[in-house]
Order: sequence, then C-alpha cells, then structure tokens
Amino acid sequence: MSQVSVKKLFEETRARLGLEWIAGLDGGNKLLTSETVQKPSLALIGHLNFVHPNRVQVMGCAEMDYLRRLDGADLEQAIGNLFSTELAAIIVANGESVPQVLIDASNATQTPLFTSPQASPGLMNVLSHHLTQVLADSTNRHGVFLDVMGVGVLLTGDSSIGKSELALELITRGYRLIADDMVDIYKVAPDRLEGRCPVLLQDFLEVRGLGILNIRALFGETAVAPRKNLRLIVHLEKMSKLNPGEIDRLEISSTAQDILGVEIPQVRIPVAAGRNLAVLVEVAVRNHILQTRGINSTEQFVARHADLLAKDGEQ
Repeated sequence: MSQVSVKKLFEETRARLGLEWIAGLDGGNKLLTSETVQKPSLALIGHLNFVHPNRVQVMGCAEMDYLRRLDGADLEQAIGNLFSTELAAIIVANGESVPQVLIDASNATQTPLFTSPQASPGLMNVLSHHLTQVLADSTNRHGVFLDVMGVGVLLTGDSSIGKSELALELITRGYRLIADDMVDIYKVAPDRLEGRCPVLLQDFLEVRGLGILNIRALFGETAVAPRKNLRLIVHLEKMSKLNPGEIDRLEISSTAQDILGVEIPQVRIPVAAGRNLAVLVEVAVRNHILQTRGINSTEQFVARHADLLAKDGEQ
C-alpha cells in the first residue's frame, strides 16, 4: 500500500504553496495512505472541507470565520471535534491568522499545523493532485523506458539481448531516456500508467563494454526526462529462439500486457544480426500512433486483398 509522511508532503509542496510549519512539530512521521483517498467522510465541525478524508484538513476563510464566531465551551468543543478525526495535518489557507487554541491543540496532539497564503480552492487542487500522484498504486518492471516521438516506450527482453545499446542508439537520434534497468510504474488514472525513474538511477544508462554512462552529461538536459506515460511495450526476442510458425508476419492478432489493470499494447521484434532495431522501434511507434487514430495498416491490407479476391470471383 502506497504511503507518504506528512513531513515529506510538506517538503515536496512547501515552495509551491508557501507553507510554514507553525505547530505540531513532532508529528511529521504521521502517514497518508492510498486508503485515505478512497474513504470519504463528513467533517465533524461546521462545513470544513477535507482534502483527504480524516487526514489533511484545509481551513479557509469560511472555516476560520466559523471558528471566530465561537467562544468558550463552544470553541473548545469544535476544536475537540476537529482533532477527534485522527488528522494527519491541518493547513490554514488564505493567510488567515491562527488562533492560539488551534496552535495549542496541534501541539498537544502532535498534529502538524501549516499556514499558506494560497486561496483554499487552489491549495486543495494542488494537494489533491500531488497526493493522487504520490499515493497511486504502483509496481515495477525490468527494462529501459524511453520517450520516443512523445510516446512512452518500454523496451523489454532477456538480459544481454541489447536493450541498452538500442536505447543508446535512440538517444543519439534525439529521443529521451527516462529509466534504465528498473522502471517504477504508477497508476495515475483508471486508464493511465506513468513510468518514473528511481532516484538512484536517474540520468544513468549501463552499456556493456562502456560501463555506466551519465546521459545528461553526455547529451544534455533534453536527453533525459523524469517520467512519462507508458503507452507501448517493445519486447525484443532472439530470432534463433523463435519457430517460424511463431512469427505472425501480418500481426493480425495484436497483443497487450496487463499492468495494474491497464492494457498496454505490446510489439514483439525478433532480434538478428543486421536488423536495424532503432529504425524498427521508430516505425513501431509511428504505427502505434496511427492505430490510436484509427488507421490500421494490416486491416487495410487484408481488406484490399479480400476486395480483390471478391472482384476476381465475380469475373
């Protein structure tokens, strides 16, 4: 199950949201999990809006006005109700002043309390998007992940089949490396996967005979990217291991791989001496783009063939 600490959330969004950590300094290890996103719950005081139910409470102008209208026992009860929901953090938005009772309750319960000058609707959008990305279901795959013509392409195949050499050739053609050897894959939408490079491997590509190469240093900033949507898998197979009957020359039956419940189209390319694999990958990507636009070359050829046979039969 994916999870992220409040401290990490603060570090990753503080610059964009102008966050300041003013109370509950000992609560940074509280965790947000993927389950949090999936279990909506009603706020326990007034009309407070949860960005992630029972976890991150965003308080804007309306919420702070509501608290300011209370005093004595009513205010204490409202604050008690708020902190009874096992909050991970509270964010006071819109540059609102923070009442001392809220600071005291945050310190007493070790609940991080942040302030932000951002308006609450925009702040909630940023937090929701960020947490959706961070807490997405994830897995990993062995291979080399590249951005080829704007399409996220995962090269897979047996060890030593030439994935890294092929990736290097594609990089010299102007395409971008995302990850070598291991790719982290996140389900960021019901029908969309995003491939990311583990921090340790960013910018590096291992090529047998050359060792570990820093692609950013060798080819510049535009030769690497941190992430890309996964759209196509290119699987390399040694020609010598394939029986002639295993090769579908027309590729009538397309194949796909199921990753985290999302079907990703897969192309198999036999590897043999003299084959220009970089050109084949480029053409596979171009063909994939055409198919997403409803243009299928194989179906066009089969239809033309059937049409000619029908005309011959009439004659």
